[in-house]
Amino acid sequence: MFGERARGLGLASRPDFALVGVLRIPEVQTSPWISLTRRVLFATGLLFLAALVVYIGRDGYHDNSANELSFLDAFYYATVSLSTTGYGDIHPVTPEARLANIIIITPLRILFLIVLVGTTLSVLTERSRQAFKIQRWRHTVRNHTVVVGYGTKGRTAIDAMLGDGVQPADIVVVDTDVIALEAAANAGLVTVHGSATQSDVLRLAGAQNAESVVVATNRDDTAVLVTLTARELNKAAKIVVSIREAENTHLVRQSGANSVVVSSETAGRLLGIATTTPTVVEMMEDLLTPEEGFAVAEREVESSEIGGSPRHLSDIVLGVVRNGVLYRVGEPEVDAVEAGDKLLYIRRAGK
Repeated sequence: MFGERARGLGLASRPDFALVGVLRIPEVQTSPWISLTRRVLFATGLLFLAALVVYIGRDGYHDNSANELSFLDAFYYATVSLSTTGYGDIHPVTPEARLANIIIITPLRILFLIVLVGTTLSVLTERSRQAFKIQRWRHTVRNHTVVVGYGTKGRTAIDAMLGDGVQPADIVVVDTDVIALEAAANAGLVTVHGSATQSDVLRLAGAQNAESVVVATNRDDTAVLVTLTARELNKAAKIVVSIREAENTHLVRQSGANSVVVSSETAGRLLGIATTTPTVVEMMEDLLTPEEGFAVAEREVESSEIGGSPRHLSDIVLGVVRNGVLYRVGEPEVDAVEAGDKLLYIRRAGK
C-alpha cells in the first residue's frame, strides 16, 4: 500500500514523457495498407520535389558527358542522392537504363527501407508521439466525465452516456486493472492507470476540470475515499457514486456525492417487483436503455410552455427542476412552469 502511494506521489507533476504507459490516449485505427501507401506517396513527393529543385538549377549541374540535364536526368540524380546510393562507380548512361532505375530499382529500394527500418522507427517514435498527445490532451481537456472503475457498473454507465450522445473523447477511465484499461482503450476512451484514491491520479485524469465524476468501484470504503478526493479537487463537479450497502449512503453524501445509487437495494427491489408485476420491471429496463424504446430525459422549458401546468404539456413530464431542486409533478411548488425550469420527461429513444 505504501509502495503504491509512493509511486503515485507527484504523478500529475511529472513530465509528459514519463506519463507514457500511465495515461493513454486512444489511437485512430487505420489500415496498414493505408499507412504504407501514405509513406510511399510521401517518399515519392520528396523525390519529385528534389528533382524539381535540381531541374530549376540545372545550369549548375553536368554529367560525365557534359550534356545539359533533362528532367529525367534531374529525377535520376534525385533518386540516387536521396537514397544515398549515388557513388558514381557504376551508373547508367542511356535514358532507358535511367528510366528503368527510377521505375523499378528505386521503388524496390524504398520498399526495402520501409520493411527494414519502418518497424524500428515506429517503436522509437511511439513514446515521443504518445508524449506529444498527452501534452496536448492535458492542455485541452475540460468539462469531461471521469469514470472510476471499468467493471460491470462502470462499463454500463459509459454505455448509457454514449447512448445519450456523449462523445468517447469526453470520457476518461481510471482503474488499476490493466486488462480493463486495455478494453476501455479499445473502445476509444482515454485511460489512466492508478488508484483514484490518490489525488495525483485523479488530477492526471483532469478531475479538477471535469464536469462530472462517476465512482463505480467494487468496495464502499474505496468509493468514500475516491469521493472525498474528487470533491477536494473539484468543488463544482457533479459526483455520482455507486455503493453496495444502503447503510453507507450517508457517508458517501457527507464525502461530497451529489447522487448515490445503492446497487444491492435497487436490484433487490426489481427482483421483488418482478415476482408480482414483471411488466413493471420490463418498463423500467426500457426506460434505463437509451438506445431503444423510451428513456427519461431532461430539457429546458420552451417559451410557449411558461405559465402552463407540467401535467398538461405534450410530453409526459415526471418532474420539474427549479433552482437545482427536483419537484415531482403534482407538488404545489410546480403547479405552473416558470422560465429557467428544466423538465424531466419521457421521450422516445433516438429523438
